[in-house]
Amino acid sequence: MEAVESAADLLDEGEASLKRSPAIDHWPADRERREATALLSFALGDHEASEELADPVPAVSARPRARYRRLIDRRASGEPMAHILGWTTFRGLRIVVRPGAFVPRQSSELLADSAVRRLRGRRRPVAIDLATGIGPVALAVAHAVRGADVHGTDISRDAVRQARANAASLGLRNAAFHRGDLFASLPATLHGRVDVITVHPPYIPPRELGDLPVEIRGFEPKDALTDLSADGLGLLERTAEEAPDWLRPGGWLLVEVSPDRARDVRSRLVRSRYRDVRSTRGWPDISRVVVGRI
Repeated sequence: MEAVESAADLLDEGEASLKRSPAIDHWPADRERREATALLSFALGDHEASEELADPVPAVSARPRARYRRLIDRRASGEPMAHILGWTTFRGLRIVVRPGAFVPRQSSELLADSAVRRLRGRRRPVAIDLATGIGPVALAVAHAVRGADVHGTDISRDAVRQARANAASLGLRNAAFHRGDLFASLPATLHGRVDVITVHPPYIPPRELGDLPVEIRGFEPKDALTDLSADGLGLLERTAEEAPDWLRPGGWLLVEVSPDRARDVRSRLVRSRYRDVRSTRGWPDISRVVVGRI
């Protein structure tokens, strides 16, 4: 008879392994248990990788047990969950994720939410998402505001390729993606017509890259983490300078940053003569969206 082990014991084992890992971030407090549960669910054949197992908790036979332990080892090494599963969810959308581009974070949903609120109710709204990566914010906006004309840009060929594939698989024909530096690859016809510009810029100063967890510095593209400027805000400075040429009167610039950079970003938007500048935050409190309009 094939040996089996209880799911509860395997979850305890996996959670302990993840908690010991120096390669991953250990916030929030229940992260390791949720990830261990998702990986066990995935090993058992649930392609949704549920964070709750069926009741009663099943016994686990040798083959899925071995697969689960391999998945736990990969995660404990720092490999992102989205790379292991091949996808992540963002604002209710299932987005395919491949190595070579920045992994979408749930914290960025605040940026998408902030854009959606400002676009709804407008006649033929236009949105631009700079440094779009594989496009989670642009895709979420296009899905929530079906009448919007949404454009995402990124310098990474691989990221733009993934963004376009996700738009196609989600049936979002109102989302277009362009490879280029900030605004350079956008259609000139958008000049002065844009209602909202969103950006989650790479803002880590080069000297701080070594302080990041392995799951970030070891797996994310470097150009998605830093623009190589001394203070990390060079790309933000350029965005603030160039955005008014694209925004319509009263249009908004929305910038996602970490809480410790929000004050600097707010000051720079004020100096660039944006109006109604303020910093907003959502839950969990790990990011800020600094907003201003022209």
